[in-house]
Amino acid sequence: MKLQQLRYLNEVVRQDLNITNAAEVLYTSQPGVSKQIQLFEEEIGLQIFQRNGKRLTGITEPGQQILNLAAKVMQQVDNIKRVGDEFANIETGTLTIATTHTQARYKLPTAVKTFMTQFPQVKLNIHQGNPKQVAELVANGDADIGIATEYISDFENLLCLPCYKWNRCVVVPHGHPLLLETNLSLKKLAAYPLITYDFGFTGGTLVSTTFSNAGLSPNVVLTAIDADVIKTYVSLGLGVGLLANMAYDDERDASLVKVDVSHLFADSTTYLGVRKDAFLRSYMYGFIELIAPQFNQAAVNAALKISA
Repeated sequence: MKLQQLRYLNEVVRQDLNITNAAEVLYTSQPGVSKQIQLFEEEIGLQIFQRNGKRLTGITEPGQQILNLAAKVMQQVDNIKRVGDEFANIETGTLTIATTHTQARYKLPTAVKTFMTQFPQVKLNIHQGNPKQVAELVANGDADIGIATEYISDFENLLCLPCYKWNRCVVVPHGHPLLLETNLSLKKLAAYPLITYDFGFTGGTLVSTTFSNAGLSPNVVLTAIDADVIKTYVSLGLGVGLLANMAYDDERDASLVKVDVSHLFADSTTYLGVRKDAFLRSYMYGFIELIAPQFNQAAVNAALKISA
């Protein structure tokens, strides 16, 4: 049994059982990957993958258990490399953040700027997606830290840290009839055409649930994953924008009027997620503390110990 074989198995799974794609990622040949998988199966005396000819079509029951163990081994190999880098190259490395557009655009910039000043030799990557994609990227080891409002707590292998709470506002052009409303209610809001986040993004599920619990069906005419897109179409007069308070800037969005609606919706909490079995380098702790000052290195380690 070789570490290389475990790496091949792990990558084949990550590539949805596509050996050709796995070979490209591993910088080797498709026959080479297939051969190593075959040798591994012969050594342990079990078939890991179901096949249709040369094509992998599924994973056997014992194969799934072996693949789970292989993934853990590869995570520990990565941790060993990180330990080495931490002590040999303290101030260099790579940090990959997965987050939603709203967080990346409106909440992270200050922290990112400070981080890059404190750790100038660390390469920072930011991947954007919906909350489920964010959580999956961290859970699968493709990102070091995930920041989103939903889904992070749904993954058992992730430590979920509450960062901050936020709520919503409505944005409309100057002179819009909604500005004449007194004591804006859910019922009154539901009477207007709404432009808001796709319900898979940025607390959208809470919004839909709030309307549903009140027996209302909002007239959602357009959804987007990008708050700037929402504001663009609101400016065109296509509807009333419902978005995160943090996504409105008094100067940049002066053509629109903001109406706070936090009395209509419960607060949403943005969470930060890291893998429970990952070795966190010092600059990773540094970034976490910039996003959530209540979680310094000692607090994160205490939370990891409790969740272990």
